[in-house]
Amino acid sequence: MNLQRTERCSRMGSPLSVASAIVSLLLLSCLGISPTEAYDPLDPIGNITVKWDILSWTSDGYVAMVSMYNFQQYRHIQAPGWQLGWTWAKKEVIWSMSGGQTTEQGDCLKFHSSIPHCCKRDPTVVDLLPGTPFNLQTANCCRGGVLSSWVQDPLNAVSAFQITVGLAGTTNKTVRSPKKFTLKAPGPGYTCGNPKLVRPTRFVMPDKRRATQAMMTWNVTCTYSQFLAQKMPTCCVSLSSFYNDTFVNCPRCACGCRNNATDSGSCIQADSPHLASVVSHPGKSANAPLLQCTSHMCPVRVHWHVKLNYKEFWRVKITITNFNYRMNFTQWNLVVQHPNFDNLTQIFSFNYKPLTPYAGLNDTAMLWGVKYYNDLLMEAGPSGNVQSELLFWKDKSSFTFDKGWAFPRRIYFNGDDCVMPPPDAYPWLPNSSQRSVISTLYSVAMILASGSLLWAHR
Repeated sequence: MNLQRTERCSRMGSPLSVASAIVSLLLLSCLGISPTEAYDPLDPIGNITVKWDILSWTSDGYVAMVSMYNFQQYRHIQAPGWQLGWTWAKKEVIWSMSGGQTTEQGDCLKFHSSIPHCCKRDPTVVDLLPGTPFNLQTANCCRGGVLSSWVQDPLNAVSAFQITVGLAGTTNKTVRSPKKFTLKAPGPGYTCGNPKLVRPTRFVMPDKRRATQAMMTWNVTCTYSQFLAQKMPTCCVSLSSFYNDTFVNCPRCACGCRNNATDSGSCIQADSPHLASVVSHPGKSANAPLLQCTSHMCPVRVHWHVKLNYKEFWRVKITITNFNYRMNFTQWNLVVQHPNFDNLTQIFSFNYKPLTPYAGLNDTAMLWGVKYYNDLLMEAGPSGNVQSELLFWKDKSSFTFDKGWAFPRRIYFNGDDCVMPPPDAYPWLPNSSQRSVISTLYSVAMILASGSLLWAHR
């Protein structure tokens, strides 16, 4: 992607635009990219790569290691986990698997003595759960399909399973790659390209004294699009400041409206006497979100509060609140874009890493919870929030509280773009003329009070 072209297109709309989604679409259109092609300006090369390594040949097929590498910096896959599917090129079957399993066996009636693990022409594979017996495991398996982001936990950003394929080619010339790959996480959002034959993978032994090589390797690249994943946004941003009493809430109906006869309209009041029974006995709707009734109807709200102003520094408080009574967020993360991140001095109770997709531009930060402390955002309720404070050094050449400069340009929660309030609703900084009027009125009042006292003494 040409950086100059990206910067030229970025000038089409302000990052504080009222219709941020429209601006995103215009940017994608300017770059010649459709929304489903999943270009993310904050993670332009992020993707999940599926690597299909043929390790050895068998009498009627081969043994392969299928690995998934999450090269996305801040987007991860949480429970109930990934589902990987494909369509066989011929009439292949899966004789056996370790580290994963297919969701269905399919029709294996023509097999009598040895029954394959799966006979479907379009199998779907899921990860095994933690605690799986060792003889069914393989390296990087058995985490219930949870796949961490590359920045947060690179060791757990890889998932793999081993597969024995039958009724397939037995040489490099006769074997055919699977096609039409699909990746669900666990819902839609990812689009996978065609398999590409690449240089065979090298495997280094644990003692690092020997390396082996795959017979063949295919790579499949899957990219994410929020436009495909959700019909409605999943988070929103609210704002406040010490210099103005105005609390700017999330835009009304940012993620849906309460009067809609849709899933996004399903909610319950926080003070409802039936809340405990509905949450503990969900019935058939156990997997459906149950949101706290709000004006914005977003499952997650991120609040940015400009808290304090010092001579050389200024301080911000960030609060993330979960409004979903049926879901908590493990390994959550936040991506914030603000021009002062190049002068971030200290952060409290969150992990931090700068994201610099473009050389010389350090205005984006990735924040996530401290392990075993606040890396779990609990379901809606008294414990359904996490918070931290950020201390910034003032760069005299750019720092100001005027015109909404102190507020973020863009916020992502778990990789999804959050709805920002319109810029004309931002807490305003009293301008000099207003301060002058207030000061003059105060002086006049003091003079009148003094005159009254003098007259009284007479």
